[in-house]
Amino acid sequence: MARFYDARGNIYAVVTPEAVRGVGIRLPATAQASALTRDTWSRAAVDAFCEWPQGMRPDGAKEHRCDGLLIGPFQATPPFDLLIVNTDGTLVERSGNGLTIFSQALGEHGLLPGEEPCLLRVHHDKSDAVSPVETSVKPAEVDGVQGFWLDLGKPSFGAQAVGALGVESVMLNDRDVSHVQPLSVLERAWCRSQFVRIGNPHCVTLVTNAEALPDNEQMREPGLSEGLTRIAYAMPTGAGQPCVAGVNLQWAMLESEGRIVARVFERGEGPTASSGTSASAVASAAWRVGWVAVGEVKVVMPGGTAPILLEEQGGELSRVRLFGTARLMD
Repeated sequence: MARFYDARGNIYAVVTPEAVRGVGIRLPATAQASALTRDTWSRAAVDAFCEWPQGMRPDGAKEHRCDGLLIGPFQATPPFDLLIVNTDGTLVERSGNGLTIFSQALGEHGLLPGEEPCLLRVHHDKSDAVSPVETSVKPAEVDGVQGFWLDLGKPSFGAQAVGALGVESVMLNDRDVSHVQPLSVLERAWCRSQFVRIGNPHCVTLVTNAEALPDNEQMREPGLSEGLTRIAYAMPTGAGQPCVAGVNLQWAMLESEGRIVARVFERGEGPTASSGTSASAVASAAWRVGWVAVGEVKVVMPGGTAPILLEEQGGELSRVRLFGTARLMD
């Protein structure tokens, strides 16, 4: 039924719409209709495909056996529509690792159009972003590794780009960034953040030493986990502050030229080993505050390192591309 793939420690289940309907879930015929009726089917789909089989959950494992669910394709030929479902039942506008995994699954089924770019369209129900969010993917090889370049387009910056309310402007390297008070209450060093929208919303907190980077175990501890959930998740799970629709959280530190260390707490998921769009947002934020130049940037996360290509035109970041690779799990 579902096939599980790993992309730098980020695990998704891939399932066709027919398989979802095959377990008795009333999924509409199109991705657009499915997104608009998400409340009627998404939790049942998570229960059916993301839960550990009875008696099979290893000691210390996360509550769910994967970080999310990819439903698609809804067509037999490109462009391909899909849905990206968090394990809390919410929909995602874009996921770099999820789209990498979906591309890998399409390729294994002979559905990708050779070496030509293929358009993927993610449908969602967020009121603050256009649906579907389109991403062009193309098979590629980087450093001997087979994978895909994902064209994520042009990012936008600032509180307005992600719908953040009640944040103060502060300066970093002569650039306006934001002071997100709920973050700095949790940790004083988390006082300068760059908001980035790259299909989905991100809040990249910029730190200067490794001690200020939270590890995934720390982010799962009750006190910190609850605080981060209030910030990252929309209501009713979180508080939707400062972003009513929720926001993905990252922490970034410049390690060396063109190399950034990052941590991720995803809206709808919590701490994750890696995230493609988070890595892209981190690289974009680092460019905006002068930490990196255009060209290749490497973002190092617990699950692996993501190569990012930044392109500039007229003094603005004009395009961001992410290289992703995925493997089918046993």
